[in-house]
Amino acid sequence: MDFLASLGILLLCGLALGSICRKLKLPPLLGMMAAGMVLGPYAFNLIAPEILHISSDLRQLALIIILTRAGLSFDIQELRKNGRSAVMLCFVPAAAEIVGYVIFGVLLLRLSWNEAALLGTVMAAVSPAVVVPRMLKLKEAGYGTDKGIPQMILTGASADDIFVIILFTALLAMSGNGGSFDIHFLWKTPVSILTGIALGLLSGWLAAAFFMRFHMRDTVKIVILLSVSFFFVALEHTVGAWIPFSGLLAVLAMGAMLMEKHTVCAKRLSVKYAKLWVVAEILLFVLVGATVDVRYALQSGGMILAVIALALAFRMLGVYLCVVGTTLTRRERLFCMLAYTPKATVQAAIGAVPLSMGLACGQMILTAAVIAILVTAPLGAFLTDLSYKKLLNKQQRSDQA
Repeated sequence: MDFLASLGILLLCGLALGSICRKLKLPPLLGMMAAGMVLGPYAFNLIAPEILHISSDLRQLALIIILTRAGLSFDIQELRKNGRSAVMLCFVPAAAEIVGYVIFGVLLLRLSWNEAALLGTVMAAVSPAVVVPRMLKLKEAGYGTDKGIPQMILTGASADDIFVIILFTALLAMSGNGGSFDIHFLWKTPVSILTGIALGLLSGWLAAAFFMRFHMRDTVKIVILLSVSFFFVALEHTVGAWIPFSGLLAVLAMGAMLMEKHTVCAKRLSVKYAKLWVVAEILLFVLVGATVDVRYALQSGGMILAVIALALAFRMLGVYLCVVGTTLTRRERLFCMLAYTPKATVQAAIGAVPLSMGLACGQMILTAAVIAILVTAPLGAFLTDLSYKKLLNKQQRSDQA
């Protein structure tokens, strides 16, 4: 099929099925993934080979948009204000879930420990696409705001994704030689993290100074930031053999520094990136659905689903450890545990990366990512929507008093 015709079908089908899911009170991304499965090479094969050939590049573009949005919305002051629990939510639940995947990935899926750890880093991120809209809704309605629960989950979820992506890039670098342990990983990983963050912070500081000095349309600023982000990713491949460097962390750090130094601009650009995400989201989830081998998923899905459930239990335990000893009641703690379970955006963005690199565990990781999205995104959204009125207190707004 012609490239443009195929792209049109891809976008329209993804948009249509996503809208149907939205009407059914389900995350639209489920419809987009279903569209990809139907249109993909394992079903009706209506996606042009040229699109599938650049599929990994398009997913990386979506990941760049995700990371920039995360950086532009990452407020370190809000993190400090929400205290110890918010700080712990940034990494403890994800770390606990990764431990679960290492244990059960080795025991039940017969993966090596580093393959299981790589699977864990793909799966451990909470989904901003599911969590953020719901927590904003709770803030506006006043549910849990007396103890800052929506704010705490919002802040923790953003940093949770950052923490997981740092670990993912580190383990991916270690697995790049076919999955065997590379002794150079011990020094390359921290160096790549430091160089990536350092260059990103410097670029964010320069961008803030440039935007304050020269007035221009926000659209032009987005083009500049995207161009710099592309440069970071390309630089990782160019200089990585001599100087370890993480392009994705540089993208994220640049957005965070811009938020710190030029908050007004960062908030405006975050809104613009949200509009840009509308198209990127369709491409991301449709193309992820298209890469899924349905027959393999049916054969291995049962065991993978069991591992996902066991790892989620570890995650919920991690959330409980973050909020235990606080003023939150048992019901409020339970709500935090439920709200921190959905998977979607990050899994779609990075789930196919190991497969595109030719890793032996790539197909299993991609299948696990898809199953996790299909199960936890609607389930987490449903449980959050169903439980918040029962588990959280509603604070009366001052204008209604």
